[in-house]
Amino acid sequence: MSASEPFALVLAGGISHEREISLRSGRRVADGLIDEGWRVEIREPDASVLGAIAENGYDVVWPALHGASGEDGALRALLETTGVPFVGSDYRASRLAWDKPVAKTLVANAGGVTPRGIALSRDTFRELGAPSVLAVVRDSFEVPLVVKPARGGSAQGVSIVREPDGLSRAMVEAYTYGDDALVEHFIAGTEIAVAVIDESGTPRALPAVEIEPVSGDYDFEARYNAGETRFYTPARISAESAASAAELALLAHRALGLRHLSRVDMIVDEAGTPWFLEVNVLPGLTETSLLPQAIRADGSELGKVYAQLAQTAIGN
Repeated sequence: MSASEPFALVLAGGISHEREISLRSGRRVADGLIDEGWRVEIREPDASVLGAIAENGYDVVWPALHGASGEDGALRALLETTGVPFVGSDYRASRLAWDKPVAKTLVANAGGVTPRGIALSRDTFRELGAPSVLAVVRDSFEVPLVVKPARGGSAQGVSIVREPDGLSRAMVEAYTYGDDALVEHFIAGTEIAVAVIDESGTPRALPAVEIEPVSGDYDFEARYNAGETRFYTPARISAESAASAAELALLAHRALGLRHLSRVDMIVDEAGTPWFLEVNVLPGLTETSLLPQAIRADGSELGKVYAQLAQTAIGN
């Protein structure tokens, strides 16, 4: 190997509910960088990793850690202290995006459209009584509703409530994954995802990917098991809706202060209006993930894009 080869550390695995997805994403990133002539090491985020980052001469770190360990900002804050460049948003932006109610508020304040919702902590139910809280929610929000953990990804703990009596069970499911839950109006329409990548410091929206789960719901199994979901890239929406979706993705990327890459999840309603749902600072990069599909639909090669993002991080 040439000493001039750029050297990247890919962090993958971890202890979150999304560990196996992280390992698959990390392997795909590493393969792409290797194809472009990079030297790559894959490591778990263990007790030795910060010391290794300080000592091993990596040119860049690529955190491919899904879930809280990679996306809530804590790891990124530590990476910033090492002085080694890393791919992805800084810890401040990551914290904002990780908290779905906060992200919705910031995007709405910037002019984006997002479903009406309410964030409820587990302690709220303990202090005010579950029957009282549930009654207020049922009176204020018509079904169907979406209930999800306020933080997290891969649709874990997400429920669609079609009957009022199903709200209690949905709240319990969401609290399995954290102490805060988000209840939102359900927006019927076409589910899409729009990825944003930075090119020379300028964010650009990639073609929208349409998501059509075979089972009807884009849950964890549908996301990561081949054949469980049909994808259409570009999405089967009008040119006007596609342009609006791209604008919304860029608005969210900028409003939250994101960098390098992100993926914004939306619903396009029957009128053609895109609604912001949430944003991912570390989109999945597995063989069934949406960002790689968008990159290919854009006419680009995965390895070249990953290498370009790594070089962008080095240049920041």
